[in-house]
Amino acid sequence: MKIGALASSLRKPLPETLKRFAKMGLQGVQILTSPEYLVHSDARLREIRNLCADAGLEISAVCGDIAHTHFGVTDEWKDRVELHKRVVDVAVKLGTRVITTHIGVVPGDKNDPVYPILVKAIREAAEYSHEKGAFFAIETGPENAEILHDFIVDVDSKGLGVNLDPANLRMVSCVDPAHAVDVLGKFIVHTHAKDGVNVYPGLAAATYGMRNADGSFRVFQEKRAEFKEVPLGQGQVPWDVYLAALKRAGFDGFLTIERECGDDPEGDIALAYSFLKSKIS
Repeated sequence: MKIGALASSLRKPLPETLKRFAKMGLQGVQILTSPEYLVHSDARLREIRNLCADAGLEISAVCGDIAHTHFGVTDEWKDRVELHKRVVDVAVKLGTRVITTHIGVVPGDKNDPVYPILVKAIREAAEYSHEKGAFFAIETGPENAEILHDFIVDVDSKGLGVNLDPANLRMVSCVDPAHAVDVLGKFIVHTHAKDGVNVYPGLAAATYGMRNADGSFRVFQEKRAEFKEVPLGQGQVPWDVYLAALKRAGFDGFLTIERECGDDPEGDIALAYSFLKSKIS
């Protein structure tokens, strides 16, 4: 397994971020494809690709969370799929094969009106990814591993995979990340290395904001889950067991450090790198 980090976690311009990541000893970088990436010229994308290569960093993936992240809305899913296709084109030009994205909440009930819309939308997006030699990697979090597994099977596309975020599972859904690896292992193409603590084990779907097929937000009686993200190794992710599960599943891709809060992102990323390196060496 290799160790990288999400460029946006450092909160600095990309050239400076790449230099600092290289100095830390990281092997890869994930790039957040903000809207301006969609209008970059091919020359500019080559420039970014070369900047990463010159720093000795592989682009492990791009994050495609642009605009809203719900693919299961009747009047929106086609536009969301077209946006995904544009992100795929950018990713391929940057030289990576993985596009990670939140897709909304997969209903546990296959008779839910949102479910068939999600299946249709994700299948089209994943098939386009496959045609381009890439993977559409669904980020874990809103649902348990069994629901996501069955959904991926129903979509039935070689271009669909999983970006497994153990912290999302543990701090929001209260799901054991190692168990999730056992269930989803063959679909995992990328991971986020993040940690957190669940403060209140409420409903993950309410936390993420589940939408109905008509676009309205679903109202739940249950309270939303509450959580706190913390530096790697200081939360509830069982790293030894989790990493052993990834190894058992045959995963040899990137552990991409993600830090979404905190006053010292550079220090937290460096700490996370040292922590992970000690675990996989």
